[in-house]
Amino acid sequence: MTEIYLIRHAQAEGNRFRIIQGNWDGYVTAQGRREIALLEARLRTIPFAAVYASDLYRARLTAAAAARPQGLAVQTDRALRELNAGSWEGAFFGNIQHEQPELARAFVFDAESWRLPDAETFAELGERMAAALERIAARHEGQRVAVVSHGAAIRAGLSRLLSLDMKDRERLPMCGNTAVNILCCENGRWRAEVLNDTGHLGPLELPAWGSTAALRHETLDPRADRVFYNACYRDAWYAAHGNLDGYFADFYLSAAAEHHRACPGAVMKLLDGDEPAGLVDLDTRRGSHAGYGWLSLLYLKPEYRGKGYGIQALARAITFYRALGRTSLRLVAAEDNARALAFYRREGFRQIGTEPGSGADLLLLEMPLRERRDDV
Repeated sequence: MTEIYLIRHAQAEGNRFRIIQGNWDGYVTAQGRREIALLEARLRTIPFAAVYASDLYRARLTAAAAARPQGLAVQTDRALRELNAGSWEGAFFGNIQHEQPELARAFVFDAESWRLPDAETFAELGERMAAALERIAARHEGQRVAVVSHGAAIRAGLSRLLSLDMKDRERLPMCGNTAVNILCCENGRWRAEVLNDTGHLGPLELPAWGSTAALRHETLDPRADRVFYNACYRDAWYAAHGNLDGYFADFYLSAAAEHHRACPGAVMKLLDGDEPAGLVDLDTRRGSHAGYGWLSLLYLKPEYRGKGYGIQALARAITFYRALGRTSLRLVAAEDNARALAFYRREGFRQIGTEPGSGADLLLLEMPLRERRDDV
């Protein structure tokens, strides 16, 4: 008999950003690294004969939690990768929901009917995953091994190995990040001893993936939609300073128009379905000589604040500037804007300087957009 600890990777950017990550190889979040530490504590005394992982970074880094205590190397296998989502790779789910609503619904609730011309089907994914797990089980007869893969890949593989319908969410749940499944394979027959166990995370467990709406974005021409832009900037200024001293609508509108002219798509309206939710304004010229991107404005309407939407807005700036090859992201925040500062610091920004403001000083903040991946 072979015993396999089949584990989902820790929280990665795609999970937080509400991006379809598939084979999109984003970074592991700070939350994800905390999850890995707790997973390692759980697995520390379990003697694995080998540790396997998808070759994507989020899986390799998570697999180290099983390999490190035993002094093992992580063996990577492309067959353990997540679903290849084709043209959806790296797309924000909110945009997909708006542009292809029926396909988006099938992706979540009716996997067997989901089809994209350039993507794997869930049936193909299940066959690939099941074959990989069967190879590993045959290679390690009588041993215990750890295998780290991805949410949809694990679910599709289990569906095939355990003869469970993908629609049966009660018996075949979507595993949480770092969830542990324990499978036994004996004489070619599979059974599940444990499914979707995240008990090691304790208070770190997060709400379900769909607990906040997936925001979408569209390009905004500030001059064509000046009423909306001015209303956003005015409210952002007041929220930051408690007054409108130093706020000049025409000046900021003109600057945003230049940002849009220099790089169409750099100014974005955020929407919850068809309801305007906020604004992201990027100045792609500033910092281009030094390799950083500049975030001029990140704004959410009051009803979207403090509910987990801020990271979806910030993700637009992060992914936009990464695509341009920038290595860091900078912005200024008022010294007395405690709420904004707490958010940015939580997301990895650090103060690198101070600039004079119209009221309080402005703190110059920066976060890296690239990280080393030689830690696994």
